[in-house]
Amino acid sequence: MSEQTQGPDPHDTRPDPQTDEHPTAAASNGAPSNGAPSNGAASNGAPSNDAAKHPEGERIVVLTDRGMGVHDPGETGDTPTDLIEQPAKVMRIGAMVKQLLEEVRSAPLDEKGRARLAEVHRRSIRELEDGLAPELVDELERITLPFTDDAPSDAELRIAQAQLVGWLEGLFHGIQAALFAQQMAAQQQLQQMRRALPGQVLPPGTGAAGQGGPGPFGQLGQKGDSGPTGQYL
Repeated sequence: MSEQTQGPDPHDTRPDPQTDEHPTAAASNGAPSNGAPSNGAASNGAPSNDAAKHPEGERIVVLTDRGMGVHDPGETGDTPTDLIEQPAKVMRIGAMVKQLLEEVRSAPLDEKGRARLAEVHRRSIRELEDGLAPELVDELERITLPFTDDAPSDAELRIAQAQLVGWLEGLFHGIQAALFAQQMAAQQQLQQMRRALPGQVLPPGTGAAGQGGPGPFGQLGQKGDSGPTGQYL
């Protein structure tokens, strides 16, 4: 007696367990039924929020024997040259103060000479403040000490003059290094833009390092220079 295979009952309305095991698999792999793009498709076509919050860029630091300059692509603000509103005036006063320091070192001064030099020192600081940015004026006022006597000693005058000369030289060298760092950052950005163009090949020897240029306070260092970045005062 042979066995007969019983087919599905057409009147049975129960769902087939084999066909309804994963009812949402097709919808999860494709687009939604309403035609709107899924989250995965949107993330492939547009940058994420993390990429927008962290723009690409490198922080460039230039170190020399006279100063340090830093360029951060994320920072926005004034350029280093904006710290000195009247650069010609500041350099003239700085050269004068340095020459007076040499005079004090070469020979002792009498009482009238010391009193006169002390007054010149006070006026020099006031004139310097007119050509500097407010933050530099505040710094200069914090580090300079007033003379206790109308005619200070030769040692007091030498210390005060040397302090002012050193501060000005450090200011100029720091600005020069910061300008050099900005130039290097601009050159690197230009090279990246050229590489992004199709069919563009940069010639050898076009690296940012060693590319110097003139600035408002002196000549920037060239590749292979081992000496100072420039003499200002």
